[in-house]
Amino acid sequence: MLKIDVHAHYLPRDWPDLARKYGDPRFPVIHHTDDGRHRIYKDGKFFREIRSNTWDPAERVEEYARFGVQVQVLSTVPVMFSYWAKPHHALELHQALNDHMAEAVRAYPRHFAGIGTVPLQSPRLAIQELERCMDQLGLQGVQIGSHVNDWNLDAPELFEFFQAAAELGAAILVHPWDMMGAASMPKYWLPWLVGMPAEQSRAACCLIFGGVLERLPNLRVCMAHGGGSFPYTIGRIEHGFNMRPDLVATDNPRNPREYLDRLYFDSWVADARALRYLLDTVGVSQVMLGTDYPFPLGEQTPGGLIDQLGLDPSERARLFHGTALEWLGLPLSRFA
Repeated sequence: MLKIDVHAHYLPRDWPDLARKYGDPRFPVIHHTDDGRHRIYKDGKFFREIRSNTWDPAERVEEYARFGVQVQVLSTVPVMFSYWAKPHHALELHQALNDHMAEAVRAYPRHFAGIGTVPLQSPRLAIQELERCMDQLGLQGVQIGSHVNDWNLDAPELFEFFQAAAELGAAILVHPWDMMGAASMPKYWLPWLVGMPAEQSRAACCLIFGGVLERLPNLRVCMAHGGGSFPYTIGRIEHGFNMRPDLVATDNPRNPREYLDRLYFDSWVADARALRYLLDTVGVSQVMLGTDYPFPLGEQTPGGLIDQLGLDPSERARLFHGTALEWLGLPLSRFA
């Protein structure tokens, strides 16, 4: 059975050192040590160590073959968004990342699809780079953060970007980043364990309550990490909508539960019971395999949670590739 992982991060071995070029240590930089280690630094501090499978396409294909997965949808690592930067500086980084991703997709068309990255702090430049990703680079869409500095995803400034994505048929992957509460809960990895799920709920609520999905019925959005806490608190969200419409339904009068079949979700929720709940809540048609490869917080056995559920063949096919092809706007023959 064809298996497509829609949540697989990808970086070049090297990218422009904008921290040095622009004198701003907030830009992430990569250091390759003499003992074979590859470490990302940001703000002059160690951020993350990565391995060669982060950028080596042949190594990725070989690794995934061991799990019976044939295709990855490549996306950058959220630390590269750099929404805080001057727009043209961020665009320089994003274009380098998108060009590198497109090279991998062209070299391995049966094994990779790609979604790029855009400088959303400038919606005009973001639309420009989105058009380049779709029309020139052959990518299927873009990954965006759960918010953009002080803008949530319902910000009027961002609507033209979403409108352009809908018109171009671009798939949008919303990924948590710059997690809320990081300054107040620095211990125990809580920004990733607590803030990250909350970020996804914030993003989904803003797309719904802000009327973005209502106004753009053709917009195809996937919420990474199983939608974070959003699907698991939809009852509370709906209750708030019903009890305090004066606070919640100010920009969109429709019940938020009506949009569960408008959003897509990846399957990485770290618990088979949580995945079963997600399927029961949003439907098999809205969920697709996603792993957060190649990082330790991701699913270490791609598709392992799906395999635990005892689904029938048609449901498995939908989760392993059917939903992904629909979200990406690609035919099955692309990977045949």
